Amino acid sequence: MDWLTRMNAALQYIEDNLTGQIDYDELARIACCSYHNFFRIFSTITDISLAEYIRRRRLTLAALELRADTKIIDLALKYGYDSPVSFARAFHALHGITPSEARTGGVSLKAYPRLSFQISIKGEKEMDYRVETKEAFQLFGIEEVFPAESATATENSGIRKPANLWEESHANGNYVKLDAASGGRPPFVGSEFDNVHAVCDYRATEPGTFPYMLCAYRSAGSDIAGYTVVDVPAHTWAIFPTGKFAWEDCGEVLGQLYKRIFGEWMPTSGYEQVGSLDMELYGGGEDFGLVEVWLAVRKM
Repeated sequence: MDWLTRMNAALQYIEDNLTGQIDYDELARIACCSYHNFFRIFSTITDISLAEYIRRRRLTLAALELRADTKIIDLALKYGYDSPVSFARAFHALHGITPSEARTGGVSLKAYPRLSFQISIKGEKEMDYRVETKEAFQLFGIEEVFPAESATATENSGIRKPANLWEESHANGNYVKLDAASGGRPPFVGSEFDNVHAVCDYRATEPGTFPYMLCAYRSAGSDIAGYTVVDVPAHTWAIFPTGKFAWEDCGEVLGQLYKRIFGEWMPTSGYEQVGSLDMELYGGGEDFGLVEVWLAVRKM
């Protein structure tokens, strides 16, 4: 089953369960990736979170059923709301009117159609990448487990994100300590890169979460005392460089790169991701940054 088929099968599962419980573990199984990775791929390509898409689809269908004189309390329960009040609040936030007002003829409602993943020929500029096989290596660093929703959480959501770990590690000196403990870069990492990077989804964690680590490559000169150590097996890696960018644009640049990886390269490359293993190598200087995204892949 190819990448597009799997992703569309996952969307079909969502559609089939809009009036019931959506099992995110089952969703991840259908998409052949972790829940976190499906969550990230979906939001990267569509520019909305998975939770928001599900909410819009449910309230779109609910609006259609209101026209058929279905009781509001029945619709609230059918589409997963605890009470008519919470349903009415969500309905008004999306459609701009209450469920009762929606029964009136001539009112304006919003409809959000079902999504599907397709290959789109856009004629955009070429995409730089390379595929390399690396022997097994070890990483060590500062680990934290995050909720899958942090992939698309806003600044005011109250959900902790990997960016918070980066900010704190710079502020409290942990970044500098990890840099000093690294022992340097391995031969397969270019001199333009720093000693501290990031790795994601390298081990299993509780459902709905993913592990993330500020990491360095372990070498003979590394000081791993007090750090988490991770074994990374031999893999084939698809490697995507950003090119140089201003540091303040890092989030936007990486977001656009992942959008092209998952929306353009992955569906047509003949490769699929192995699990959800993902690394980001950081480099550059004070005046500019550059990043390489490494995805563990295999031929389909």
